[in-house]
Amino acid sequence: MSTPKRHAVAADSVFDGITVRHNSAVLIEGQLIVGVAPRKGLPEDLPVKELPDGVWLAPGFIDVQVNGGGDRLFNNEPTPGAIAAIAAAHRQFGTTSFLPTLITDTDEKMKQAIDAVQTAMKTLPGVLGIHLEGPFLSKEKPGIHNPELIRAVDAHHLKLLQSLKGGTTVVTCAPECVSTKFITELVNGGVKVSIGHSMATYEETRAAIADGLSGFTHLFNAMRPLASREPGPIAAALEAAGCWYGLIVDGEHVSIPMLKFALRGAGSPMLVTDAMPPVGGKKTSFTLYGNEIVAENGRCATKDGKLAGSAVDMATAVWNCVRYLDVTLTEALTYASLSPARFLGLSDQLGRIAPGFRADLVALEPDDVKIVGTWLAGEYAANS
Repeated sequence: MSTPKRHAVAADSVFDGITVRHNSAVLIEGQLIVGVAPRKGLPEDLPVKELPDGVWLAPGFIDVQVNGGGDRLFNNEPTPGAIAAIAAAHRQFGTTSFLPTLITDTDEKMKQAIDAVQTAMKTLPGVLGIHLEGPFLSKEKPGIHNPELIRAVDAHHLKLLQSLKGGTTVVTCAPECVSTKFITELVNGGVKVSIGHSMATYEETRAAIADGLSGFTHLFNAMRPLASREPGPIAAALEAAGCWYGLIVDGEHVSIPMLKFALRGAGSPMLVTDAMPPVGGKKTSFTLYGNEIVAENGRCATKDGKLAGSAVDMATAVWNCVRYLDVTLTEALTYASLSPARFLGLSDQLGRIAPGFRADLVALEPDDVKIVGTWLAGEYAANS
């Protein structure tokens, strides 16, 4: 049965992205939120879903870096069907919107991925665009990316990277490996540029920010480390108020003290999962570039121990922020919703519970961020 066109969701606590409202109801018409009102006094003819006692209602989570989920990997299957399966896998953990992420691959695979996202966006409102993580990266910091596929920019790449219509494209590159003109032209064409897998110096990073770069892909990981005489990208990220940096809060990628350090920066933190197929899946291994990756004890790695994405879901990442990073639940929820919405330039549509915003919501138990259910463009899905 489909969700009524006009209805309401009532909860003991509604976090609207800015403040917590008690005993309130979110009014929804079609795909949009039309208001937030006191729980009592709603029209008698209005269908109301009452959430269980203690359950919070918050903006749906937005993940700008999702490689896979539900036993599917976007690099292996750049198809609309795989995107739909990945979306379903992550929705059970509160992620209502995301960017399917293709790591370094061939030009042909990049085109297939962009075409698949273009098709998926027609029927899946949670697909906001695409994240192309590579291939214009530093061979000194490849991480799990195939060094043989890391390459220089050719003349045709600019058109390819700007070919997605109606969605947001994020491109992760190493600024020292591309030209100033490349970053500027991407940004002028509506692409969000992020630094990652890079050995850029502090000066090179600052220059890239001046050219329009606004993101830092999985801060700390696969980039020049912070050092006494060469602060590199990390220092630039933490002092740049107009930039956003992704944090993988899984207990594997970055130490707790360093994550706490990042939260004190002038830049804006946002949670990303960098998720791989085991998230929401049943299998404990998968292949990437023909090599086996094993998920064990919350860690995705090659046989020789190299990290290969993560096995964390967004709900767990939010909960990890609360229990390990000494932040409030509302702060952690903001890292998972409004902050990425702002990075993507969609903060007038997503990341808030307010009139005119799309009705993307998550119902959760505040003690451990267990997801009870989600709404995507007003449509409800209960967690099994």
